[in-house]
Amino acid sequence: MLQGIDRIMGLHAVVENVVSAYLEAVDTEAPGLIEGLYLTGSVALNDFHPRASDIDFVAVTAQPLDADATGAVEQAHARLRKRFPRPAFEGSYVTWDQLASDPAHSGHEPVTWHTLARHGIACRGPHRADLKVWTNTEVLAKWTLGNLESYWQPLLDRSRVFGTRWNLMALTTYGAVWIVLGVTRLHYTLATGEIGSKENAGRYSLRTFPEEWHRVIQESLRLRQSDRASPDIAGAIRGLVDRESLYRSPFARRRDVLAFGNMVIRDAKAKFV
Repeated sequence: MLQGIDRIMGLHAVVENVVSAYLEAVDTEAPGLIEGLYLTGSVALNDFHPRASDIDFVAVTAQPLDADATGAVEQAHARLRKRFPRPAFEGSYVTWDQLASDPAHSGHEPVTWHTLARHGIACRGPHRADLKVWTNTEVLAKWTLGNLESYWQPLLDRSRVFGTRWNLMALTTYGAVWIVLGVTRLHYTLATGEIGSKENAGRYSLRTFPEEWHRVIQESLRLRQSDRASPDIAGAIRGLVDRESLYRSPFARRRDVLAFGNMVIRDAKAKFV
């Protein structure tokens, strides 16, 4: 049994298997290196879907990783990927001191620190309530607005250009969920100061935005909840034969997805800048 897991109710079996395999691998490659392991992202926010979700983590060490430790960690992840190609196990390696300071100083994002502080699941190390984790709501809001401007707006702009990767991705079920629920998560954070899951953000957007947008929101929520929108060829094929879709064609859905994303960004700038 993983240290800390016995305190957690409802952890998905896939997550426990992957985390167990990771800890076994990293403890073999570098005994004693990982002093803390915390799950963030969709697992911590109670929104994990095996096909569509990654397993996000923050691993804590006493000292920054040197060359030997980095090599050991890379070996552990390579072993893990052989056993569990999906879902992806992705995250950050930080020290206890870095957790207690502005994440920008160590090249990380404040949303990760806030998620850990408020929702993180301890698989090894102290419970999140006993951690010293840096948080600052003003910095989080500034980062959130910056992410809309630097990541989401360019992504939406590229998605309108015929033949680009994201123009094609926005046709898929994965692209619809990623865009619609992704931008609304940031709007939710700006409005509430909280970290929301994709499903939570979708329900928030139904309450917040006019009815003309409800079909594309409900479509994205339906896809998320059914776990059909995985980021692979299988997910794209499932989307092509989805008879339960609220849209008659993926082209009509893409039109609404991109329009909705741009509307949310405009609304966020108007209300929160």
